[in-house]
Amino acid sequence: MNLQNHYWYFKSVIPPRICDDIVKYGLKHSEHLAMTGKEGTDRNIKDQPLNKKEIKNLKKKRNSNVVWMGEQWIYREIHPYIHKANQNAGWNFNWDWSEVCQFTKYKVGQYYDWHCDSGNGPYKKEGALKGKIRKLSVTVALSDEKDYKGGDLEFDFRNMDKPHTRICKEIRPKGSMVVFPSFVWHRIKPITKGVRYSLVVWNLGYPFV
Repeated sequence: MNLQNHYWYFKSVIPPRICDDIVKYGLKHSEHLAMTGKEGTDRNIKDQPLNKKEIKNLKKKRNSNVVWMGEQWIYREIHPYIHKANQNAGWNFNWDWSEVCQFTKYKVGQYYDWHCDSGNGPYKKEGALKGKIRKLSVTVALSDEKDYKGGDLEFDFRNMDKPHTRICKEIRPKGSMVVFPSFVWHRIKPITKGVRYSLVVWNLGYPFV
């Protein structure tokens, strides 16, 4: 799919108070090692914890800690900007559902290597997600950029005629938000100092036709 805009951003649109409330809420709950791919969708980590080998293999690609949030007050803050980005960027994707929000904590040395969020096909599980795919991904910066170093969000436009990478510096100010098609490749570079908090939301609709 050819895109004129690979991402759309809003600078410092979520008030600092809301960012702080999300961080406080996240820190009150038990965090766990972030999963990826098949492990993250097919496994209940509480009932089937990873063994040492699996953890080692996982951390070759992703190393961060997450808490899941489904509170409506969070969606109310974010949804208007998703709709605006979808229109302003010219994507106009049909979507009607947001997954549970992922509050992510990146400490020194933690990162998430190159990946895309779209997955291998529609969800098969029963419920509101069944038959849908991830169409729009959202990342919200919850930390003050002075509180950490490293941890840049970087995009890889590998499907373009002249592929290149670009660091999304626009997302660094606290309360900033970036929206992008879930099939766009991206990564979080390693944290070198401090802690980076962010919120990720995946937004779904039925497959493109």
